[in-house]
This record gives sequence, C-alpha cells and structure tokens, in this order.
Amino acid sequence: MSTPTLRTTVAPANRVTGRLRITLVVLLVAQFMLAVDFSILNVALPAIGAGLRFRLADLQWIATTFALSAAGFTLLLGRVGDLIGRRRIFLAGLAVLTAASLLGGFATTPAILLVARVAQGLATAAVTPAGLALLTTSFPDGPMRQKALGLNGALMSAGFTTGAILGGVLTDLLSWRWSFLLNVPVAVAVLLVAPAVITESRPSVRPRLDLPGALSITIGLLGIVYGLTQAGEHGFTRPTALVPLLVGAALLVVFYRVERRTAEPLVPVRILTRRTVAWGNVAGLIAFVTETSLVYLLTLYLQKTLGFSALGAGLSFGVLGIGTVLGGVAAPRLIARTSPTVALVLGGLVQAAGTGALLAIGAHPGWLALVLPATFVGGIGNMVVIVGFMITATSGLPATEQGLASGLATMAQQVGITMGTPVLSAVATAAMAGAAGGSAVLHGVRVAIGVNVTIVLLGVALAAGFLARRRPPARP
Repeated sequence: MSTPTLRTTVAPANRVTGRLRITLVVLLVAQFMLAVDFSILNVALPAIGAGLRFRLADLQWIATTFALSAAGFTLLLGRVGDLIGRRRIFLAGLAVLTAASLLGGFATTPAILLVARVAQGLATAAVTPAGLALLTTSFPDGPMRQKALGLNGALMSAGFTTGAILGGVLTDLLSWRWSFLLNVPVAVAVLLVAPAVITESRPSVRPRLDLPGALSITIGLLGIVYGLTQAGEHGFTRPTALVPLLVGAALLVVFYRVERRTAEPLVPVRILTRRTVAWGNVAGLIAFVTETSLVYLLTLYLQKTLGFSALGAGLSFGVLGIGTVLGGVAAPRLIARTSPTVALVLGGLVQAAGTGALLAIGAHPGWLALVLPATFVGGIGNMVVIVGFMITATSGLPATEQGLASGLATMAQQVGITMGTPVLSAVATAAMAGAAGGSAVLHGVRVAIGVNVTIVLLGVALAAGFLARRRPPARP
C-alpha cells in the first residue's frame, strides 16, 4: 500500500513569521469558540425550555444531540480531512457552524433547535480535528509546537469554563438566543481570514475510505455516548442505558477487527500500538472526564447546597479558567525542561491535590473560600496534563498521520467531555439516595468528588507505568 504524502508549509525551526502568527490566532480562535459551545447552553436550558416549550424531560437533548454528533463523527471527519484537505474541511465546517448557529438563534420550535444542535455538533467534529492537525503541521515538532499546543489546550479548557459564564451573562442580560448568535460574527471573521493565511494539505495519492470501519466506530461511539447520557439520567441498569452501551462496546470490537484486516484502514492498528498514542489518549480522556464532571458537581453544590444563582455559580468558575490559562502557559516550559510524561504525572498529582481538598466542603457559604483556591490549583494541574496529552499523542508521527492522530486526540477529548458528567452524575445520584434530609446533595457531591480524585490518580499511575522512558539494558 502506498503511503500518501501531504504538502504542507512549516516555518523555519526557530522563527515564527507574521503569517504564522496570524495562522495561530485564527486556529486558536476557532478552537476556543468550539470549546465555548460545549457549555454555553447549560445555564440557559431553563430559559430555552420556557421560551420554546420544551418538556422538562426533553431539555437534556439540547446537550445530548450536540455531544452525540460531536463525539461520534470526530474520527470519521478527521480522516476525511486527511483525504480531501484539512483546510477545505476546516472551512466547510465553519460554514456549517455559522448556518447552524443562525438556525438555533432564530429557532421557533424544539425540533428546529435540536436540528441546529446536531449540525453544530457535526461542525465541531469536522473543525476540531482539522484545526488541530493544521496546527501541528504548521509548526515543526519541538518547542514551537509545544507552545502552540499549550495555548490551544489552555484556550479549549478555558473555553469550557467561559461558556458557563457567558451562558449566564447572555441569558440574564439579553436572551438565550445570543448563546447561538455569538458564534456568527466570530465564525465569519475566521472564514474571511483563514483562506489567505492557512496553507492547504492535500494527499498526493488518495486512499479509499474504510467504510466498514467508519460505520462501526461512528455507530459504536454513538452507542457509548448515548448509553452514558442515559445512565446519568436513569442509572446504568436501565435498558435504555445498558443496551446502547453493550451495542457500542461490541461495535468497537468489530471496528478493531475490521482495522486489522482491511488494506486501507481508517485507523491503522500500528498507530494504536504506539505507547505514546494509546496511553497519551487514555491520559487525555481521564483529564477531560474529571475536570468537566467536577464543573458539573460544583455547579450542583453551589446552587443546591449554597443557594447560588446560575449566574453566580458560573462566575465562580472564573478562577478555574484563570488556573487553566496559567497551566497552559506553564506546561510547555515544564515539558521543555523535562518531558511530556513528567507533565502528565506532575500535573495529575497537582490536580488530585486541588480536587481532593474539596472533600472537606460543607453546607455554609463560607466554604467558597476553599472552593476557589482548590479549583484554581486543580485547573493548573489539569491543563498541564492536557498539554502533555496533546504533545504525547501527536508527536513523533509523520505528516501523513497527523490528521489521524489529531482526530484520535480530539475524539478522546470530546468523549471525555461527554462521559464525565453522566458517569459522575450517576455516582452522585446513587450516593444521594442513601443519604437523608438536606445533606443528601452535599453527601452525593462529596462521594462523586472522591471518585473523581481516584480516577485522576489512576491516570497518574498509568502515565508513570506505561509512558516513562525505559532505560536501555546495561552492557556486560
């Protein structure tokens, strides 16, 4: 099988040109905007339900439809970008996002709004891996790429927090519709600038699309994400959660077997045998599962236990956003002096310490004095892990596989964001059922935070065990 070569343009190893700076800004703005979309509607859900007459039980679908399409189609559309050109699919995805945001902003029925959310999710599945691949191929492997990935990771994590804040501000001061319409001028600006500064990457030999692999991985991920979402609502033993999870898991096994046998696989098995790709993505998945679920748990705590408004709860996460930005700036420096594995381990330990401190929270508003510094510290550690994950999972690969590696990394990120809240929500709900009185929510949140810390420490152990550099055997 011939290996396609991609035509890309990179800057000299130690110099950043003016055009490359603009390219970086364009790609980072697009990624930040997409990260904001993951959370901007969470605070606005009650207002959307009242405005469009959603049934209370159906409000979850505003988030679920977006998550399903974003996570389920990321790997497929990342590969399509490799085949037809990353800039092309990046721009096409932004155009779809613009149209979908307009549709959602002017929606008059629940059905129209859900169609808009599906389209936004598909646009995210196209733009995110393409943008990350363009970023990694624009900057040479080394300190420059590490800094670019650090900024990208910081802005994406900060975007998730910013979305929660913006959703509350826009809903309270203007209307929930601006949570959609805010995308439009940003996306249009990127569409106007990007064609002039981003160089296309095209395959010289176009391989066939692995349709059986694409269908099995896409439907499998849809089943997993849908099942986890249902588990968060109804528990893991309900058929609506258990059946999709089992079907999804079975299809992932089918996908692996298909990839081993097909001549031109969607995901060459050899890339999954790389320790950096496999365990780097596991570390990234854990990083996003734990931090996004923590935001949900603390939102529950701040509103249900401390009595904060939705806007007040969202604003409380500002310190978390600052922590993630600082972590994104510090991570490349740490990695340059040590290694990505050190960043994964050290960042995970810092995140575990910050999150573990939250086990002491109580029912008095004065406990906010613990929540703010603890989330700040945890945010720094989490972002160091995220940058370490992105560098680990995408470094040392040829340009022909950068889109695939970026797609895997993006899929780990989006599945992690989608999985975190349902899983930890189910843990918190089960713990609440065993508690009595007004302390039930506080008890459930504490138990779920304990599980969160355990998952973080598991990620630290896996990184230390499987990604630490192996010493060469001693010579006799």
